[in-house]
Amino acid sequence: RYWSHDEQIILGAQTSLANCLNKLGRRDEALVLYRETHARRVALHGFSHGSAIGSGSNLAACLGNLKLYDEAIQLVRDQLLPAARRSLGSDHHTTLAIYQNLAMDLKNKPDCTRDDLVESVTIMQDVVQRRRQ
Repeated sequence: RYWSHDEQIILGAQTSLANCLNKLGRRDEALVLYRETHARRVALHGFSHGSAIGSGSNLAACLGNLKLYDEAIQLVRDQLLPAARRSLGSDHHTTLAIYQNLAMDLKNKPDCTRDDLVESVTIMQDVVQRRRQ
């Protein structure tokens, strides 16, 4: 048995392990941990908490790396961007990174349409402008 504050330490360790697995190219294993840590952080703090947004961003990036673009795009549009804009603000570096990952996923998905490319360009132009401010 462990204390409730230990859960944050455990989640941090699991995230570090997932990051290491991801860097080793063991992305399927990393994905399992990213899903678990994100679900637990959302359950503990809600979607709008910074740690839940960060873990969701890790999950979305891993999904994109595994070419699970539709799932990554849905996670970003339905959960991460609304929560990040509301909690962190549109100009926060994490929010901008989430936008940037969305643009890359739109561009890289196999069934990418012209509209997807136009949206990707629009997002990236906005990100570049905001990062210069």
